[in-house]
Amino acid sequence: MNWFEAATPLLPDIIRNNADHRGALPAVICGQRILNWRDFERELNRVANAMSDLGLEPGDRVAMLMNNSVDMLTVMLGVISGGFVAVPLNVSVSDDGICRQINDSGASAVVASSGHDERIDGMRDNLPPSIGDRYLAIPAHRDGWTNLRERCAAASDRASAVKIDPQQPCNVIYSSGTTGLPKGIVQSHACRMAWAYDMSIALRYHSDARTLISLGLYSNITWVTMLATVLAGGNLVLLPAFDATSCLRLVEEQRITHAGLVPVQFQRMLADPAFAEFDLSSVQALMCCGSPLRPELKQQIIARIPGEFIELYGLTEGLVTIQSPADAARNPTSVGRPCPGQMLRILDAEDRPASNGVAGEIVGYGRLLMSGYLNRDTANAESTWTDESGRRWLRTGDIGRLDDDGNLYLVDRKKDMIISGGQNIYPADIEAVVAQHPDVVDVAVIGVSSQQWGESPFAVVTGSGIDTQELLHWVNERVGKQQRLAALAVVDELPRNPNGKVLKHELRKRFRSTLANGSTA
Repeated sequence: MNWFEAATPLLPDIIRNNADHRGALPAVICGQRILNWRDFERELNRVANAMSDLGLEPGDRVAMLMNNSVDMLTVMLGVISGGFVAVPLNVSVSDDGICRQINDSGASAVVASSGHDERIDGMRDNLPPSIGDRYLAIPAHRDGWTNLRERCAAASDRASAVKIDPQQPCNVIYSSGTTGLPKGIVQSHACRMAWAYDMSIALRYHSDARTLISLGLYSNITWVTMLATVLAGGNLVLLPAFDATSCLRLVEEQRITHAGLVPVQFQRMLADPAFAEFDLSSVQALMCCGSPLRPELKQQIIARIPGEFIELYGLTEGLVTIQSPADAARNPTSVGRPCPGQMLRILDAEDRPASNGVAGEIVGYGRLLMSGYLNRDTANAESTWTDESGRRWLRTGDIGRLDDDGNLYLVDRKKDMIISGGQNIYPADIEAVVAQHPDVVDVAVIGVSSQQWGESPFAVVTGSGIDTQELLHWVNERVGKQQRLAALAVVDELPRNPNGKVLKHELRKRFRSTLANGSTA
């Protein structure tokens, strides 16, 4: 006799359980606004029911262009609670990029916060008809927008009765740039619960965690800490926008115990003239990920900030390694071992498993893997390696090596992606813009070292009569904020192989330390 139906609780179930058993405890804090778990769950139910009242069906995608706030958190998790698919968009992406991503997602509704509604209005003629009249704003002060706050106030606060399939999409996160074809990473409800369980253990979360959220809620780095905190029943403390002093002050005032930050944030906090004046003794565990972490910065963090320091290497697509505090002391240049439950291999140039110590492409397998790229059959095929048993592994495009103890060391990136301030930047997107300038004949964009960002986009161009400062200004007006060029150089010709492909590794070698040395070419 079976006493219960074996089933894995999903994110809405966890939130509901927190409301039942931790109802009076704080769930989210942002400035003066505080919601306990009971009220938080009711707000999510109102969002879910309001979406249903607007005609959305389970599985429909809801795009949101919103700043960090309690409103964005409740909309995002409310959408998920109703069985709809959350599509949070990076607010720093250009309008053209946002338009492309909304179209690619096939959104049935758009939610915008103040200021971003005006951006959406500028692209309405090019957005998918599936949206209909479901343009929702918090608050709504422009014609043609529905006030979502009012619709939620009129909706039921009872939990949605929809039955969610664990393999149903939970969210789509876009990781690419703005002017090329965007790639949406699809994660199921079961996958997101796997992230919650595995990351909460690896990152030392517990029910008394007070977690600082200082990166955008559209970022998978934020989702890692958010999911772990929700699972543990802790408290999310939102910072609307990051600056070092505000972040340090919030850690002190809110007695922050946990956070996920990118290297540039640590760098700015440590460099703050008032750093020593803040009481950071509440900190228990800090995660760093998103871009390469210089060993000297890692040592400063460990020496100057209390608590355990945990480095994470990973992809939104699903592969994660964790370097524990003890391993950081023994192997400061490693990015750790695979998260428990995940498998990792290194492939040689012939796609065969490589021996320890041999560099090759990193591939991974485990329950954190995405369902796939939305609408990208070719990209899905290119990102797959199939082993001798028929198991499909994720290709990372990164080059690494393993030592005899199973520690992973990053060597290079097979792909040309640039990681700047924790955000992924694709050079082809920027190259497409630079090439439109009438004086430019040819262009290649690479990542060069940056003390501030880890890496910054750098353009190498050919042409005649090029004014470098004018071109730099021209390009940076036309790309997303995070895609802006830090500098550029003019050369006689780009190095190419016999097949005509630009040899970017030669450009990286030539310009590797350009920004670090303070030069702008």
